[in-house]
Amino acid sequence: MKQKFKLLSTLALGIMVMSASAQVKPGYTSLFDGKTLNGWKRLAGTADYKVVDGTIQGTTVMNSGNTFLVTEKEYGDFILELDIKLESNVSNSGVQTRSHFDPAANGGKGKVYGRQCEIDPSARDWAGGIYDEGRRDWLYPVDLNAQAKGTFKVGEFNHIKVECIGNEMKTWINGKPIAYVVDTVDAKGFLGLQVHGINSQEQADKKVWFKNIQIKTTNLKPTPFEKGIYVVDLVPNHINTYEKADGWKLLFDGKTSNGWHSARANAFPAKGWDISNGTISVQPSNGAESTNGGDIVTNGEFKAFDLSFEFRLTEGANSGLKYFVTLDEKTQGSAIGLEYQVLDDARHPDAKLGRDGNRTLASLYDLIKANKQERFVHPIGKWNTGRVVVSPDNHVVHYLNGVKVLEYDRGSQAFKDLVAISKYKVWKDFGEAPQGHILLQDHGNAVSFKSIKIKNL
Repeated sequence: MKQKFKLLSTLALGIMVMSASAQVKPGYTSLFDGKTLNGWKRLAGTADYKVVDGTIQGTTVMNSGNTFLVTEKEYGDFILELDIKLESNVSNSGVQTRSHFDPAANGGKGKVYGRQCEIDPSARDWAGGIYDEGRRDWLYPVDLNAQAKGTFKVGEFNHIKVECIGNEMKTWINGKPIAYVVDTVDAKGFLGLQVHGINSQEQADKKVWFKNIQIKTTNLKPTPFEKGIYVVDLVPNHINTYEKADGWKLLFDGKTSNGWHSARANAFPAKGWDISNGTISVQPSNGAESTNGGDIVTNGEFKAFDLSFEFRLTEGANSGLKYFVTLDEKTQGSAIGLEYQVLDDARHPDAKLGRDGNRTLASLYDLIKANKQERFVHPIGKWNTGRVVVSPDNHVVHYLNGVKVLEYDRGSQAFKDLVAISKYKVWKDFGEAPQGHILLQDHGNAVSFKSIKIKNL
């Protein structure tokens, strides 16, 4: 009887291990044999990894930094698929791609760095977003694809797919497309499974499980994304094949002033603006507003649109990107329009004017303050990415470096009430024009722009 029970137990265990390991898909190779950690090694932190019932089980450890179980082999182009389960939402995880290790970092403890498919079950719900671990921080917060939120389920296995082909990285969770980044950094590197570092008892001894880890490295064909998903394209002044098919076009070609003219004349300004090294830059003139080259506007006008642009500030600089600019208003300074504020908050006095910070970076100038966290503001001299989305129903959203910082309804009573207590109250129906130009402001400070692209909605 004992022998029979032992046989049944062994059979049951075998079935459990088999059920925990799905069949390897045609063309794929399994990276985990369901029994050992052969082909993997632990780096950086002290979290525990072991094989449990055909899964790799990671467990958080108090006061450990981020810990990674990484492949001994490096990979270039690939499609990776695996299943991940988190025990709770008090800690997160992730999947490293094309990553590297610096053994001298963190006082000799070492540091893993590279692009990660984030597994984030927190309230912000950025699971599937792309995070540059140990280097550039967030590349694709899932605010950029808000309809994908709610896809990852805590307490159950979720199917993760990561595709890195050429300069493009895409992620899916449970079959739903999440993030899309075009990036020239890292042509190859190791893969890794993360147990996040923790520093509170609430987060201690929490489990994360990985299974069915399979990779395809030959005969790769990019998996198409459905239309309408925003792409973070880190190649300057570039839109890829997907973006073109989705309706995006460049407003600045990186080389010429084509498509732009002075807000006060039909030609591009003869002075005050410089186009070089893939950027279009305002030349400094002691901080005076629109007295040198003056503002420039697009030749075309836009109604509902998705607009993205990168900007780089110098110390103490002030500028802005305006939209729904009609050029009908008579002003001595800058042309009038709704303004995405571009400002050095720490050094320019305008940040302390207005009401409750509504003249700070990424704010709707003089109307609505941008609700931003400092970690998502890149320092002076580095590039930041702004985005303005105006829906056909006049709902407007501002983003800074992929994070939503404000929203409002253009023409609503709440909007009119804000205008009535702003500097814009002197202009009838301010900000409510059915269409208008996009404007880059000359406020007399050195500010550069690039990768200005737009899609009509």
